[in-house]
Amino acid sequence: MQADTIITGATVVTMDRERRIITDGAVAFAGDTIVAVGKTAQVTAQVAARQMIDGRRFVLTPGFVNCHVHITETLMRGFIPDALPFEEELGNWVIPLYKAHTAADQGVAAKLAVAAMLRSGTTTFLEAGTIIAFDEVMAEIESTGIRARTGRWTEDRAWDPAADADSLTREALAALERDLARYPQDGRRIAAWPNLIGHMTATDNLWQQVTALAARTGTRISAHMSPVGDDAAWQLEHTGKRPLVHLNDLGVLGPHLNLVHMVHLDAQEAALVAQSGTNVTHCPGAAIRCGFGVTQHGRFPDMARAGVNIALGTDGADNHDMMRIITLMAGLFKDVRQDRSVFPAHEVLEMATINGAKVLGMSDMVGSLEAGKKADIVAHDTRRPEWQPTNDVVKQLVWSADGRGVHSVWVDGLRVVKDLACTTIDEDALYDRARAMADALFERAGLSLVTAWPVT
Repeated sequence: MQADTIITGATVVTMDRERRIITDGAVAFAGDTIVAVGKTAQVTAQVAARQMIDGRRFVLTPGFVNCHVHITETLMRGFIPDALPFEEELGNWVIPLYKAHTAADQGVAAKLAVAAMLRSGTTTFLEAGTIIAFDEVMAEIESTGIRARTGRWTEDRAWDPAADADSLTREALAALERDLARYPQDGRRIAAWPNLIGHMTATDNLWQQVTALAARTGTRISAHMSPVGDDAAWQLEHTGKRPLVHLNDLGVLGPHLNLVHMVHLDAQEAALVAQSGTNVTHCPGAAIRCGFGVTQHGRFPDMARAGVNIALGTDGADNHDMMRIITLMAGLFKDVRQDRSVFPAHEVLEMATINGAKVLGMSDMVGSLEAGKKADIVAHDTRRPEWQPTNDVVKQLVWSADGRGVHSVWVDGLRVVKDLACTTIDEDALYDRARAMADALFERAGLSLVTAWPVT
């Protein structure tokens, strides 16, 4: 058998059906596809390769799958004040800043997010459905080598009684149809999805039409839902039902749907999620930072026991390192339930890999290191203090390491990170451009940095 590359001598966390961890292991890939995984002696006896990489210092994992990330918010990183009420942060800071973005700002912000994800081992992401300059963003991220499913900012609720509600729905649907035609899910790395903002921003008509559109095009849908109690309060006032009950009655729940945050659910809603096969993505970093009340209201351990597929996301601008997120997820509900058996390290690693692949409908392509799957591989450098001595690699991935130890990353067999730096992105030029754009953005928005301590 012929291959382009074999990585030899590594510890391979396969995430395959048996969850094998192979010491002195090897992964061989040809083009964009893994052709062999096993003991080094076995693989090298069966496969000839043009390039051999000594992997003895590495733990190899599948690329992480980030199932909820706002890639165009990075220019705002660290700018929005702490301790604001959720509505004030969104209305007075996030939305005005977002509306002040130019198309070029959006593209650079997206590339900055991609660089952060690649550098910390994420090879596939699902965008949160908040891209404004859609074509510009797609052009910027295409060259980075990452794998993605993306969505534009889509809502149709006529908050102004004088607005033409039917026209808003038609325009929203038409924009999504154009995106799917231009960036189809036909095997390419980066494709569009008909995502919705969610919460209470989409009408029943749009929910049902987008669900039908996803079925026709072989795509899926992602939407925000119930991070705080406002979503439930609004739905109860306007429909007499809680959000998930209402969506279930509309016929839009199911395995095609990924609902994000999902903190404020009652028992009936959690049961409907499980019965319908709807996916849930939790963003523990955002939940803690924003004070969603996840420790009081989160039903994630119960949903997991009921068979709900739970994946993870990094959410906004502050952090794109999935390894920090898996640490939070592994610890949060142990403390809440005072039960150390909740979400052990191996289950949380599943959330960041194979569960995420299932959300995307890509479990036959990514999420594990197996022959026939895409060559999306992360090499974690163990010649670092947090990795020594190396004992249980899964526990150390979750509790000891973070994305700073990611030495190399391959996506589709292309080495997009080598020696701790992106190979497809000029990082220095990107950082300089982002700094200049951020300064101009804040000036256009008429907002100034607010700090707790004086900066001189």
